[in-house]
Amino acid sequence: MYYVVEDAEAVARRAAGWIADAIRKSVDERNRCALALVGGNSPRGCYERLPAQPRVPWDRVEIYFGDERAVPPDSSDSNYHMAWELFLRHVPITAAQVHRMEVERGDLASVAREYEAILPESLDVLMLGIGVDGHTASLFPHAPSLSERERRVMPVAGGDPFVQRLTITPPVIRSAHRILVIATGAEKAQVVARALEGMDDVAGVPAQLARQGTWILDRAAAGGLTRQS
Repeated sequence: MYYVVEDAEAVARRAAGWIADAIRKSVDERNRCALALVGGNSPRGCYERLPAQPRVPWDRVEIYFGDERAVPPDSSDSNYHMAWELFLRHVPITAAQVHRMEVERGDLASVAREYEAILPESLDVLMLGIGVDGHTASLFPHAPSLSERERRVMPVAGGDPFVQRLTITPPVIRSAHRILVIATGAEKAQVVARALEGMDDVAGVPAQLARQGTWILDRAAAGGLTRQS
């Protein structure tokens, strides 16, 4: 399912409302919500608007991350740092509720094992983006991690900047209860169309792993779709 709205600001508003509603529904259903956050530029506006969402039971929310670059937590390239500055420090969430990937420790294989040990069996709400190359989380086209069936968190390398990273794997995406994908900008129009309407090609377009989720797109990012709802 996908929704097309006018521009990036409208995407941010719609996404913040969607996330808040998904949290409420998860808490109603399971008395808690395991929410995994995404990096990149697309979610910034959503994060800025989440603290103003009404009646969100933040005391029942546990925060996780879908991927992280191997940089210090105060780096401008850190997904945790962006989420903290724009969103987390502005809501009543304790430090114990925020489970970041401690990539600065260096031994990414060990950190990955530790993180998958605390990751819930199924995330209640998973936020994702899509890169111009079709990647999602840090699952890059034709990477060995796309074939993973057992491990739920893995060290990988890739992206821009090309650095070591940790990422969730396809089983985590497939098991999530609710998935939101955000995309903005004309530079993503072609790959969004391939992700949503193209032939099955997870190897070439890893974001197809989230095809059955809810996608919120601005008109520019939806420009290559044959149908705009």
